[in-house]
Amino acid sequence: MSIVTVQLGQCGNQIGFEVFNALFTDSQSSQGLCSKRENEAYQASCKERFFREEKGVPIARAVLVDMEPKVINHVLSKAAQSGQWKYSQHACFCQKQGSGNNWAYGYSVHGPKHEDSIMNLIQKEVEKCDSLNGFFIIMSIAGGTGSGLGAFLTQHLHDHYSNALKMNQIIWPYGTGEVIVQNYNSILTLSHLYRSSDALLIHENDTIHKICAKLMNIKQISFGDINQVLAHQLGSVFQPTYSVEGSFHYRRNPLGDLMENLVPHPEFKMLGVRNIPQMSENSLPYSTFTWAGLLKHLRQMLISNAKMEEGIDWQVRPPLPGLPPLGKMSQNREQHFNTSLANLVILRGKDVQNANLEGFKDPALYTSWLGPDEAFTVWKTQRAFSRYEKSAALVSNSQFFVKPLDTIVGKAWNMFASKAYVHQYTKFGIEEEGFLDSFTLLEQVVASYRNL
Repeated sequence: MSIVTVQLGQCGNQIGFEVFNALFTDSQSSQGLCSKRENEAYQASCKERFFREEKGVPIARAVLVDMEPKVINHVLSKAAQSGQWKYSQHACFCQKQGSGNNWAYGYSVHGPKHEDSIMNLIQKEVEKCDSLNGFFIIMSIAGGTGSGLGAFLTQHLHDHYSNALKMNQIIWPYGTGEVIVQNYNSILTLSHLYRSSDALLIHENDTIHKICAKLMNIKQISFGDINQVLAHQLGSVFQPTYSVEGSFHYRRNPLGDLMENLVPHPEFKMLGVRNIPQMSENSLPYSTFTWAGLLKHLRQMLISNAKMEEGIDWQVRPPLPGLPPLGKMSQNREQHFNTSLANLVILRGKDVQNANLEGFKDPALYTSWLGPDEAFTVWKTQRAFSRYEKSAALVSNSQFFVKPLDTIVGKAWNMFASKAYVHQYTKFGIEEEGFLDSFTLLEQVVASYRNL
C-alpha cells in the first residue's frame, strides 16, 4: 500500500527531500546480513510505499506546495542531480507571495484561493497508487504557509479522503524563538490538526540541534544537518519491517499498523520518536553495540523523557505498585517519570531475534487503563538500516510533550491576554473566539496527558 507525502512550505519541502533521499539510499544499499531475495523484497516494499516508476526512473509519491518558488525549485533540482530518483515536475504548486509568517493568511487566504489546484494535484497522485494507505503531511507549525495552509489542507484531506489515514509530521519551533508570533501560529495549527489528523508525529528543533552537536559532533550546524538527522529518524520508522515474527514478508499497511498500535484513543494522538544509536559516520567503524545495551538505554530514555542517549537520568524509576507517579501527586512539580499510553519499538539488524524486550512490558510504564499486551508492540527485521549493524527506534505516545505543549500554550496566552498582534489575525477572519477555542482544546489535551 502506498503513502502520498504532502510537503508544505520551506521546512516541509527541505525535510521531504532528505526523507526520500534517505529512504531511497537505504533501500538500494546492499546489506550483507540478508539474502539477495530478502534485500529485493525490502526494496520492492519501500518502493511500493514511497515511489512509483516513470520510464524506468523512481518518482517520489509526493506533492510539493509552497507559496514561493525558490525552495521547490531547489529540491527538484537536487533530486534530479542525485541521478537516482526524482520528483514529478507536475506535482508542484507554488506562487509568488508567501504568508508572511501569519497563520491566518495561510489558512484563510491561500487555503480557499488555491484549494482546488492543490487538491487536484493530490488527487492525480492518489490515482497513481494501486492502493492508497494514507497521507504523510510534512510541515512546521511556527511559520505561515506550512502551518496555516497545512492545517487547511489537512482538514480538506479529512473531508475528501475520509477512509485514508492522515499523519502530520510537525516541526516544533526553537524555544528561543524564530518568529515573534510563533506561539500563536503553533496553538492554532495544533488545535486544528487535533480535529482532522489521525496522529501528530512531533520533532523539536532544539532536540535535533542537540543531537547534531553532541552525538554527530557537527561544529557549524546547518538546517541541512538537522534535516538529515530528522530523515534518519523517520526512515528508521517507515522503512519495511516483517509483518509476522519469523516471516520474511514485509508489512503492507505501515500507517494503519502505526495508528492501530499507537493511537488507541482520539484524545491522545501526539507521537515522539527516539533513535539509538546515532553518531557521526567517522565514529561508526569504531563502535560495537549489543541489543542488551541499546535496549537498556532506550528504556531509560523512555521513562526519564531523555531526548538522546547522552545525559540520561538513570535515577528515574517506574513508580512502585500502589503509589501514584510524581506527576499525579503534584500538577505543579515537574514530572520525573514519563508515563506511556502506547509504545512501539522497531529493531533492525544482526541477531534481532535475540533481543530481549521484557523491560518494555513492565505494567508500571503504562497508564492503568491499558495493559502492556495492548500498549506495547515490537517490529523487527534482520535487514540493517543506514550503515548501523544494529539500531532501534522507539515511537511513543506518552507524556513526552506535556511540558513543551504547556509552555507554548502559556506563552501564547500571555500574548493574547495583552491583545498583542491579535489584529494581524482578525483582519484575515480569525476572531478572538477562534483563539479561545484553540486554548480550550489544547489545555484539555495537556490535562488528559497529565492524568495518564
